[in-house]
Amino acid sequence: MTIDVTRDVFRLAEAFTISRGSRTEARVLTVQVTRAGVTGWGECVPYARYDETLESVEAEIATLPDDVGRAALQDLLPPGAARNAVDCALWDLQAKQTGQRVWDLAGEPAPGPEITAFTLSLDAPDRMEAAARRHAQRPLLKIKLGTPDDMPRLEAVRRGAPDARIIIDANEGWSAEVYADLAPHLLRLGVALVEQPLPAGEDEALIGMDRPVPVCADESCHDRASLPAMKGKYDLVNIKLDKTGGLTEALALRAAARDEGYGIMVGCMVGSSLAMAPAVLLAQGAAFTDLDGPLLLAEDRAVPLGFDAAGVHPPDRALWG
Repeated sequence: MTIDVTRDVFRLAEAFTISRGSRTEARVLTVQVTRAGVTGWGECVPYARYDETLESVEAEIATLPDDVGRAALQDLLPPGAARNAVDCALWDLQAKQTGQRVWDLAGEPAPGPEITAFTLSLDAPDRMEAAARRHAQRPLLKIKLGTPDDMPRLEAVRRGAPDARIIIDANEGWSAEVYADLAPHLLRLGVALVEQPLPAGEDEALIGMDRPVPVCADESCHDRASLPAMKGKYDLVNIKLDKTGGLTEALALRAAARDEGYGIMVGCMVGSSLAMAPAVLLAQGAAFTDLDGPLLLAEDRAVPLGFDAAGVHPPDRALWG
Protein backbone atom coordinates (compact mmCIF):
# COMPACT_ATOMS: atom_id res chain seq x y z
CA MET A 1 0.00 0.00 0.00
CA THR A 2 1.19 3.53 -0.71
CA ILE A 3 0.12 6.85 0.81
CA ASP A 4 0.53 9.92 -1.39
CA VAL A 5 -0.10 13.50 -0.30
CA THR A 6 -0.58 16.50 -2.59
CA ARG A 7 -1.34 20.15 -1.92
CA ASP A 8 -4.36 21.68 -3.64
CA VAL A 9 -5.64 25.24 -3.72
CA PHE A 10 -9.26 26.19 -4.40
CA ARG A 11 -10.14 29.83 -5.03
CA LEU A 12 -13.03 31.22 -2.99
CA ALA A 13 -15.91 32.94 -4.69
CA GLU A 14 -15.24 35.95 -2.43
CA ALA A 15 -13.11 36.76 0.59
CA PHE A 16 -14.15 34.82 3.69
CA THR A 17 -13.70 36.58 7.02
CA ILE A 18 -14.07 35.45 10.62
CA SER A 19 -12.96 37.13 13.85
CA ARG A 20 -9.47 35.63 13.44
CA GLY A 21 -8.80 36.88 9.89
CA SER A 22 -9.62 36.61 6.18
CA ARG A 23 -8.77 34.28 3.31
CA THR A 24 -9.34 34.23 -0.45
CA GLU A 25 -8.49 30.57 -1.09
CA ALA A 26 -8.74 27.19 0.56
CA ARG A 27 -5.43 25.36 0.90
CA VAL A 28 -5.96 21.66 1.49
CA LEU A 29 -4.07 18.39 1.52
CA THR A 30 -5.35 15.54 -0.64
CA VAL A 31 -4.42 12.02 0.44
CA GLN A 32 -4.48 9.00 -1.86
CA VAL A 33 -4.15 5.53 -0.34
CA THR A 34 -3.52 2.89 -3.00
CA ARG A 35 -3.57 -0.87 -2.57
CA ALA A 36 -3.53 -3.42 -5.40
CA GLY A 37 -4.35 -0.76 -7.97
CA VAL A 38 -7.34 0.66 -6.07
CA THR A 39 -7.15 4.20 -4.64
CA GLY A 40 -9.08 5.75 -1.78
CA TRP A 41 -9.26 9.51 -1.39
CA GLY A 42 -9.42 11.89 1.55
CA GLU A 43 -8.98 15.59 2.19
CA CYS A 44 -8.06 17.68 5.20
CA VAL A 45 -7.72 21.37 5.96
CA PRO A 46 -4.83 22.14 8.34
CA TYR A 47 -5.99 24.80 10.77
CA ALA A 48 -3.70 27.36 12.37
CA ARG A 49 -5.99 27.66 15.42
CA TYR A 50 -4.85 24.14 16.29
CA ASP A 51 -1.19 24.79 15.43
CA GLU A 52 -1.47 22.92 12.14
CA THR A 53 0.23 23.84 8.87
CA LEU A 54 0.42 22.10 5.51
CA GLU A 55 3.98 21.13 6.37
CA SER A 56 3.26 19.82 9.87
CA VAL A 57 0.32 17.72 8.69
CA GLU A 58 2.34 16.28 5.81
CA ALA A 59 5.07 15.37 8.29
CA GLU A 60 2.56 13.56 10.52
CA ILE A 61 1.26 11.52 7.61
CA ALA A 62 4.83 10.66 6.56
CA THR A 63 5.34 8.82 9.89
CA LEU A 64 2.70 6.20 9.07
CA PRO A 65 3.65 2.68 7.99
CA ASP A 66 2.62 1.76 4.45
CA ASP A 67 0.29 -0.98 5.67
CA VAL A 68 -1.61 1.14 8.22
CA GLY A 69 -5.22 0.15 8.82
CA ARG A 70 -8.06 2.23 10.14
CA ALA A 71 -8.00 0.70 13.63
CA ALA A 72 -4.25 1.14 14.09
CA LEU A 73 -4.44 4.68 12.70
CA GLN A 74 -6.50 5.82 15.70
CA ASP A 75 -3.51 5.16 17.98
CA LEU A 76 -0.74 6.19 15.59
CA LEU A 77 -1.94 9.75 15.03
CA PRO A 78 -3.76 12.18 17.36
CA PRO A 79 -7.12 13.73 16.50
CA GLY A 80 -6.62 16.36 13.81
CA ALA A 81 -6.31 17.03 10.12
CA ALA A 82 -3.63 14.42 9.33
CA ARG A 83 -5.58 11.51 10.76
CA ASN A 84 -8.77 12.77 9.15
CA ALA A 85 -7.49 12.66 5.58
CA VAL A 86 -5.96 9.20 5.97
CA ASP A 87 -8.97 7.79 7.84
CA CYS A 88 -11.40 9.01 5.18
CA ALA A 89 -9.15 7.69 2.40
CA LEU A 90 -9.11 4.27 4.08
CA TRP A 91 -12.91 4.24 4.30
CA ASP A 92 -13.08 5.12 0.58
CA LEU A 93 -10.52 2.43 -0.26
CA GLN A 94 -12.50 -0.24 1.58
CA ALA A 95 -15.71 0.82 -0.14
CA LYS A 96 -14.09 0.51 -3.54
CA GLN A 97 -12.44 -2.81 -2.73
CA THR A 98 -15.68 -4.35 -1.49
CA GLY A 99 -18.08 -2.73 -3.95
CA GLN A 100 -20.12 -1.34 -1.05
CA ARG A 101 -20.90 2.19 0.04
CA VAL A 102 -19.28 3.56 3.19
CA TRP A 103 -22.61 3.78 5.01
CA ASP A 104 -23.10 0.04 4.48
CA LEU A 105 -19.63 -0.64 5.89
CA ALA A 106 -20.39 1.58 8.88
CA GLY A 107 -23.77 -0.03 9.52
CA GLU A 108 -25.57 3.25 8.87
CA PRO A 109 -28.82 3.77 6.94
CA ALA A 110 -28.51 5.03 3.39
CA PRO A 111 -28.17 8.83 3.66
CA GLY A 112 -30.37 11.44 2.08
CA PRO A 113 -30.02 15.19 1.55
CA GLU A 114 -29.67 17.47 4.59
CA ILE A 115 -30.46 21.17 4.70
CA THR A 116 -27.19 23.00 5.22
CA ALA A 117 -26.41 26.43 6.56
CA PHE A 118 -24.92 29.02 4.24
CA THR A 119 -22.30 31.20 5.91
CA LEU A 120 -22.10 34.99 5.72
CA SER A 121 -18.63 36.14 6.67
CA LEU A 122 -17.85 38.95 9.07
CA ASP A 123 -18.15 42.41 7.48
CA ALA A 124 -19.60 45.86 7.95
CA PRO A 125 -23.34 45.81 8.78
CA ASP A 126 -24.45 47.24 5.42
CA ARG A 127 -22.42 44.66 3.51
CA MET A 128 -23.75 41.84 5.67
CA GLU A 129 -27.28 43.06 5.09
CA ALA A 130 -26.69 43.08 1.34
CA ALA A 131 -25.27 39.56 1.52
CA ALA A 132 -28.27 38.41 3.55
CA ARG A 133 -30.64 39.83 0.91
CA ARG A 134 -28.77 37.92 -1.82
CA HIS A 135 -29.20 34.70 0.12
CA ALA A 136 -32.53 35.38 1.80
CA GLN A 137 -34.12 32.42 0.02
CA ARG A 138 -31.86 29.99 1.84
CA PRO A 139 -33.60 28.35 4.80
CA LEU A 140 -30.62 28.53 7.19
CA LEU A 141 -28.00 31.28 7.38
CA LYS A 142 -24.91 31.18 9.57
CA ILE A 143 -23.40 34.51 10.58
CA LYS A 144 -19.77 34.95 11.49
CA LEU A 145 -19.53 37.40 14.38
CA GLY A 146 -17.15 37.66 17.33
CA THR A 147 -16.53 41.35 18.12
CA PRO A 148 -17.91 43.64 20.86
CA ASP A 149 -19.85 45.56 18.16
CA ASP A 150 -21.96 42.75 16.71
CA MET A 151 -25.52 43.91 17.40
CA PRO A 152 -25.69 46.18 14.31
CA ARG A 153 -24.48 43.26 12.19
CA LEU A 154 -27.09 40.90 13.54
CA GLU A 155 -29.86 43.45 13.14
CA ALA A 156 -28.73 44.09 9.56
CA VAL A 157 -28.78 40.41 8.63
CA ARG A 158 -32.24 39.97 10.09
CA ARG A 159 -33.46 42.91 8.00
CA GLY A 160 -31.90 41.39 4.91
CA ALA A 161 -33.31 37.90 5.48
CA PRO A 162 -36.45 38.25 7.61
CA ASP A 163 -37.64 34.67 7.08
CA ALA A 164 -34.42 32.64 7.31
CA ARG A 165 -33.41 30.70 10.39
CA ILE A 166 -30.19 32.18 11.75
CA ILE A 167 -27.33 30.61 13.65
CA ILE A 168 -24.35 32.56 14.96
CA ASP A 169 -20.70 31.59 15.19
CA ALA A 170 -18.68 33.89 17.43
CA ASN A 171 -15.44 31.91 16.89
CA GLU A 172 -14.42 32.44 20.54
CA GLY A 173 -14.59 36.21 20.00
CA TRP A 174 -16.87 37.30 22.87
CA SER A 175 -16.21 37.78 26.55
CA ALA A 176 -18.68 36.50 29.13
CA GLU A 177 -19.89 40.08 29.62
CA VAL A 178 -20.49 40.64 25.90
CA TYR A 179 -22.33 37.34 25.56
CA ALA A 180 -24.53 38.02 28.58
CA ASP A 181 -25.44 41.42 27.14
CA LEU A 182 -26.25 40.01 23.70
CA ALA A 183 -28.12 36.87 24.77
CA PRO A 184 -31.59 38.43 25.25
CA HIS A 185 -31.34 40.14 21.87
CA LEU A 186 -30.46 36.87 20.17
CA LEU A 187 -33.75 35.42 21.34
CA ARG A 188 -35.65 38.52 20.21
CA LEU A 189 -34.14 38.28 16.73
CA GLY A 190 -35.00 34.63 16.33
CA VAL A 191 -31.48 33.22 16.52
CA ALA A 192 -31.68 29.42 16.73
CA LEU A 193 -28.15 28.64 17.95
CA VAL A 194 -24.96 30.29 19.20
CA GLU A 195 -21.69 28.56 18.41
CA GLN A 196 -18.64 28.89 20.70
CA PRO A 197 -19.33 32.33 22.19
CA LEU A 198 -16.35 32.25 24.60
CA PRO A 199 -12.74 31.12 24.14
CA ALA A 200 -12.35 27.39 24.70
CA GLY A 201 -10.05 27.95 27.68
CA GLU A 202 -12.41 30.45 29.29
CA ASP A 203 -15.78 28.74 28.91
CA GLU A 204 -16.21 27.93 32.61
CA ALA A 205 -18.20 31.18 32.71
CA LEU A 206 -21.00 29.39 30.82
CA ILE A 207 -21.76 27.23 33.86
CA GLY A 208 -24.86 28.64 35.50
CA MET A 209 -25.18 31.43 32.92
CA ASP A 210 -28.63 31.97 31.43
CA ARG A 211 -28.71 30.47 27.93
CA PRO A 212 -31.95 31.62 26.28
CA VAL A 213 -30.59 30.34 22.95
CA PRO A 214 -28.89 26.90 22.75
CA VAL A 215 -25.09 27.08 22.88
CA CYS A 216 -22.93 24.77 20.75
CA ALA A 217 -19.33 23.76 21.45
CA ASP A 218 -16.92 24.01 18.53
CA GLU A 219 -13.36 24.76 19.60
CA SER A 220 -14.21 23.23 22.98
CA CYS A 221 -15.09 19.84 21.46
CA HIS A 222 -12.68 17.77 19.38
CA ASP A 223 -13.33 14.11 20.17
CA ARG A 224 -14.86 11.92 22.90
CA ALA A 225 -12.15 12.98 25.33
CA SER A 226 -13.60 16.53 25.23
CA LEU A 227 -17.01 15.55 26.60
CA PRO A 228 -16.31 15.47 30.38
CA ALA A 229 -15.12 19.10 30.44
CA MET A 230 -18.24 20.30 28.59
CA LYS A 231 -20.83 19.44 31.23
CA GLY A 232 -23.02 22.33 32.23
CA LYS A 233 -21.63 24.61 29.53
CA TYR A 234 -23.10 23.50 26.21
CA ASP A 235 -26.30 22.15 24.70
CA LEU A 236 -24.88 20.85 21.40
CA VAL A 237 -21.55 19.75 19.96
CA ASN A 238 -20.22 20.73 16.54
CA ILE A 239 -18.53 17.65 15.07
CA LYS A 240 -15.93 18.37 12.39
CA LEU A 241 -13.85 15.67 10.75
CA ASP A 242 -10.69 17.78 10.88
CA LYS A 243 -11.10 17.98 14.67
CA THR A 244 -12.05 14.38 15.40
CA GLY A 245 -9.37 13.01 13.10
CA GLY A 246 -11.70 11.32 10.64
CA LEU A 247 -15.03 9.59 10.21
CA THR A 248 -14.18 6.72 12.56
CA GLU A 249 -13.89 8.91 15.67
CA ALA A 250 -16.63 11.26 14.44
CA LEU A 251 -19.19 8.44 14.41
CA ALA A 252 -18.08 7.41 17.90
CA LEU A 253 -18.27 10.99 19.17
CA ARG A 254 -21.75 11.43 17.72
CA ALA A 255 -22.99 8.32 19.55
CA ALA A 256 -21.33 9.30 22.84
CA ALA A 257 -22.59 12.89 22.68
CA ARG A 258 -26.14 11.75 22.02
CA ASP A 259 -25.92 9.33 24.94
CA GLU A 260 -24.97 12.26 27.17
CA GLY A 261 -27.90 14.34 25.96
CA TYR A 262 -26.15 16.74 23.59
CA GLY A 263 -27.68 17.84 20.32
CA ILE A 264 -25.59 17.34 17.20
CA MET A 265 -24.27 19.87 14.72
CA VAL A 266 -22.01 18.74 11.88
CA GLY A 267 -19.68 21.41 10.55
CA CYS A 268 -16.68 21.86 8.31
CA MET A 269 -13.59 23.85 7.55
CA VAL A 270 -13.51 25.66 4.20
CA GLY A 271 -12.63 22.85 1.82
CA SER A 272 -13.80 21.08 -1.30
CA SER A 273 -16.57 18.54 -1.87
CA LEU A 274 -14.10 15.76 -1.07
CA ALA A 275 -13.75 17.09 2.48
CA MET A 276 -17.54 17.40 2.91
CA ALA A 277 -18.48 14.00 1.45
CA PRO A 278 -17.87 11.87 4.56
CA ALA A 279 -19.56 14.51 6.72
CA VAL A 280 -22.83 14.14 4.78
CA LEU A 281 -23.11 10.63 6.21
CA LEU A 282 -22.32 11.96 9.69
CA ALA A 283 -24.93 14.74 9.36
CA GLN A 284 -27.92 12.45 8.96
CA GLY A 285 -30.50 13.47 11.54
CA ALA A 286 -28.33 16.25 13.00
CA ALA A 287 -30.07 19.23 14.55
CA PHE A 288 -27.91 21.55 12.40
CA THR A 289 -25.78 20.85 9.33
CA ASP A 290 -23.12 23.29 8.16
CA LEU A 291 -21.44 21.74 5.13
CA ASP A 292 -21.39 24.74 2.82
CA GLY A 293 -17.67 24.69 2.03
CA PRO A 294 -18.19 23.94 -1.68
CA LEU A 295 -20.78 26.73 -1.94
CA LEU A 296 -18.09 29.22 -0.92
CA LEU A 297 -15.66 28.11 -3.64
CA ALA A 298 -15.13 29.46 -7.14
CA GLU A 299 -13.86 25.98 -8.16
CA ASP A 300 -14.32 22.46 -6.83
CA ARG A 301 -13.51 18.79 -7.46
CA ALA A 302 -14.28 17.28 -10.85
CA VAL A 303 -17.29 15.44 -9.38
CA PRO A 304 -18.72 17.82 -6.77
CA LEU A 305 -21.43 17.26 -4.21
CA GLY A 306 -24.95 18.17 -5.27
CA PHE A 307 -26.73 21.07 -3.60
CA ASP A 308 -30.36 22.03 -4.21
CA ALA A 309 -33.50 23.05 -2.34
CA ALA A 310 -33.45 19.72 -0.47
CA GLY A 311 -29.94 20.41 0.83
CA VAL A 312 -26.57 18.77 0.35
CA HIS A 313 -26.83 15.32 -1.20
CA PRO A 314 -24.75 12.20 -0.48
CA PRO A 315 -21.63 11.83 -2.64
CA ASP A 316 -21.48 10.03 -5.96
CA ARG A 317 -19.17 7.00 -5.95
CA ALA A 318 -16.83 8.90 -8.26
CA LEU A 319 -16.22 11.47 -5.53
CA TRP A 320 -16.00 9.37 -2.36
CA GLY A 321 -17.40 6.43 -0.49
